[in-house]
Amino acid sequence: MKCRILHESNHRMRLHIMRYRMTLGQADILEYYLKDKDFVQSVKVYDRTGDVVVKYAGKSQRDQIVAAMASFSYEDRKALALVPDHTGRALSRQYEDRLWLTVLGKGFRTLFFPRPLEIAWTIAQSVRYIYRGIRCLLHGRIEVPVLDASAITASMLRGDFSTAGSVMFLLGIGDLLEEWTRRKSIDDLARSMSLKVDRVWLKTDGEDVQVPIGNVKAGDHVVIRTSEVVPLDGKVIEGDAMVNQSSMTGEPVPVAKHVGGVVFAGTVVESGECVIEVTKESGFGKYDQIVRMIEDSEKLKSATETKAYHMADRLVPYSLIGTGVSYLITRNPDRALSFLMVDFSCALKLSMPLAVLSAIREAGDHDISVKGGKFMEAVAGADTIVFDKTGTLTHATPRLEKIYTFDGMDEMDALKVAACLEEHFPHSVANAVVEEAKKRGIEHREMHTKVQYVVAHGIASLIDDKKVIIGSHHFVFEDEGATVNEAERERFDSIPDRYSLLYMAYDGRVKAVLCIADPVREEAPAVIDALHELGISKICMMTGDSERTARAVAKQLKLDEFYAEVLPEDKAGFIRKEHEEGRKVIMVGDGINDTPALSEADAGIAISAGAAIAQEVADITIKADDLWRIAALRSLSMALMRRINRNYRTIISFNMLLIALGVAGVLAPATSALLHNGSTILIGLHSMTDLEKGEQTHPA
Repeated sequence: MKCRILHESNHRMRLHIMRYRMTLGQADILEYYLKDKDFVQSVKVYDRTGDVVVKYAGKSQRDQIVAAMASFSYEDRKALALVPDHTGRALSRQYEDRLWLTVLGKGFRTLFFPRPLEIAWTIAQSVRYIYRGIRCLLHGRIEVPVLDASAITASMLRGDFSTAGSVMFLLGIGDLLEEWTRRKSIDDLARSMSLKVDRVWLKTDGEDVQVPIGNVKAGDHVVIRTSEVVPLDGKVIEGDAMVNQSSMTGEPVPVAKHVGGVVFAGTVVESGECVIEVTKESGFGKYDQIVRMIEDSEKLKSATETKAYHMADRLVPYSLIGTGVSYLITRNPDRALSFLMVDFSCALKLSMPLAVLSAIREAGDHDISVKGGKFMEAVAGADTIVFDKTGTLTHATPRLEKIYTFDGMDEMDALKVAACLEEHFPHSVANAVVEEAKKRGIEHREMHTKVQYVVAHGIASLIDDKKVIIGSHHFVFEDEGATVNEAERERFDSIPDRYSLLYMAYDGRVKAVLCIADPVREEAPAVIDALHELGISKICMMTGDSERTARAVAKQLKLDEFYAEVLPEDKAGFIRKEHEEGRKVIMVGDGINDTPALSEADAGIAISAGAAIAQEVADITIKADDLWRIAALRSLSMALMRRINRNYRTIISFNMLLIALGVAGVLAPATSALLHNGSTILIGLHSMTDLEKGEQTHPA
């Protein structure tokens, strides 16, 4: 593709595509193509101008970007497969165009419409507002639509069509922005629930092969095991599984799927294993069903937003009573109309969703994906945070540092078996085993039968009709009763304490102990201190590791509490106990075993490099390479709540002042309406600004 570099500075490049115009679809293809490159930190494609802004790390990455742009094609099948069904670009363009047309239309009518035409236009536009007010009254409710209809009708009866038109214009802008905010929030949530599974296990004649999801076609057979996310819509052709469809249907109880049953992308296999025949390729999932499921959900609104909306409705009867009382006392219609000209709902409905949308956008700039304003409010109000250890407080990419073998087993054979089992259940520790096998050039082809994953314990399978297990000390020794060759007991007991240990046994005998080096993240101590400073009174760690390992990490990080050798239900139980004590809880984790706790918490935060199911269940996802994002999220969430509360107080107090000045005869109704509308726009514009520019807790 031909393009020209317009500008470069500080590892940032702006390029211009050398073609007449760029469609929305082409912009999406190019953006997702570049986002998929490891050497690209961030990318933004502007379809209107045909410009691309790319951020990268260094000079070598710059050359790679140039090469990638040179080889790019809109017809590239791999690039096309990266683009989801719904990217949000078309939705944003639709509302941007509607907003501009509304504003330009108002300006054109003000400048060029003769008065008779302006009056006719205003009367025609008022019909829908008056209809809403009458319908509200017929249902026995005195709410904001009644006040809007009263203000518009009263203005027109007084011959003040300009004020009536301005009121309707502001109401229209507010409704449009509210609709845009909600549609965008739903769209973002639906896309985040439509998981982007990168690779799947394809069943072939010889063996199961792991392939990119973009290579899977309709009719292919895909293997799905316990705790894996169903990557594509399909029909079960082999095996049985219990599938959790809550992300699709809202059903809390898993549904049994047998041969002939249909499964949907984004659901989760809770137990069992099955082979599905793919019916729809990547990019053709059940997005619209997800949207319908959450359309009526209050999940997106924080309690503070809802409170503000209800307050606007509760004030309506008082406004109407104030209008009547003012007229009876003063016999002055202008003073009475002051109550009607000031509509609390206008500013509340405009500023609150804009503040939330701005916060979610700003969180996205920090590589934090939030599924709704409710969860930012939960983060802001939390006083307890629970961390998983492995892959969360420690590095997301631990490494296999040493292997101790027993009972005459060869080290390479031990690693081969371990990697063969672990590759089916991606987790940071499992990834370390598989990665070490790759480094040593070990080809670990399938040598076992069906693999069984025991959550928070380990993996079991059969090799040559004998049971092989790999997992925690509790699983291998207590649950499975494996034994160590007594002649090698001293060597077994001398394994250093500094490692996280993975035990492997074959036919009831321990054959190997894999030592995982899992150092604490460099930034973790400072992040823990920052979270304490941000008002988190209890910071806990819960891990399946041994007590000695957990104690060492807790001491290093100065944690308030730690719990070792815990099961998934223990983590969820701890959070329930905190709730009973009236505390709000954040859970941070990355593994399959963290999902019950992520669901139980007021706000569940998943690490992006962790298990796909954890990301689906979580309310918030952060990029894996930096724990500072959790502190930034807390700071940003607190700033959002301060803004919402400040907006709320400003709107109520300023509009009450306008009413008082109107009743006192200081302000005419038209002036009150002008000041009210002007303040609404200013508060709305302020709500769209960055919450904490330059004030983030992250030192960078």
